[in-house]
Amino acid sequence: MRRKTFDALLTSAGLVLAIVLVAAGGLLLWAHSFVNTQVHDQLAAQQVYFPKAGSESLEDPAVKPYLSQYAGQQLVNGAQAEAYANHYIKVHINELAGGKTYAQLSEESRANPNDTKLAGQVQTAFRGETLRGLLLNAYAFWKMGQIALIAGIAAFAAAGLLLILSILGYAHLRTAPANAEVLPKLAGPTPHTV
Repeated sequence: MRRKTFDALLTSAGLVLAIVLVAAGGLLLWAHSFVNTQVHDQLAAQQVYFPKAGSESLEDPAVKPYLSQYAGQQLVNGAQAEAYANHYIKVHINELAGGKTYAQLSEESRANPNDTKLAGQVQTAFRGETLRGLLLNAYAFWKMGQIALIAGIAAFAAAGLLLILSILGYAHLRTAPANAEVLPKLAGPTPHTV
């Protein structure tokens, strides 16, 4: 194969790949924007606020290091949702239930149907775990949006690199000898078959 043909094919493939990466980068940035907007709007509609600075809720050593930075703020993004779910709701459920899960409390309650205090703990644990699960879902989608942003930026960077290489490839085509081969034939006589 002629070197000039091979170079033209490779350069054109790089240009096509750059175009595909630009399209992928655009879609990834759109996904990031969509996910962030949805997570923000859904969380903001719930009107959940972190405890105010100096409140007793933030003095708990299991809570303070994680929530102090958000004191008094409205919960509106995935990082906040994860902190609230794992370091506020979970802490309070563990205090209420003595470290038992909703499933364990529910099993105990079914074994003791007349225990109203236990039945109340089951309901509170169920509500808390449900809210915690919803917040962690918001966190997961938010995290996917952040990954889409990074992937979109990487796609644009790769597209830029391929575009530069393609431009250099097309410039090189002008200087490539017309008769040069990709793999020149080996020197010396070729064996003949009878």
